[in-house]
Amino acid sequence: MSELRVQCHSGYRADERPVRFTLRGREFQVNDFDGEWYTPEAKYFRVVAQDGNFYVLRHDEVQDSWTLDAFRASREFREAQRTAESQPAPAQSTKGSMKQ
Repeated sequence: MSELRVQCHSGYRADERPVRFTLRGREFQVNDFDGEWYTPEAKYFRVVAQDGNFYVLRHDEVQDSWTLDAFRASREFREAQRTAESQPAPAQSTKGSMKQ
């Protein structure tokens, strides 16, 4: 995904861990780390952003590029979505309509 930018903490290594990321123009602060793992091609970070949702960020260290590999909405976010979807649609106003 080309619309992802990641800012990292650099300690012992460069790009040691993400601290914030921007996805489609919206900035997210990393609040917690839920895991990290390596493959021969990349390093993965499963993070919890300030919105409470889970994101898996993949860093291809050879190409120095980042991608969003997975997303999971938090339980609270999913429950809020279900509540919003179950609400009845607002009644449409008939004000200004012509009666025959």
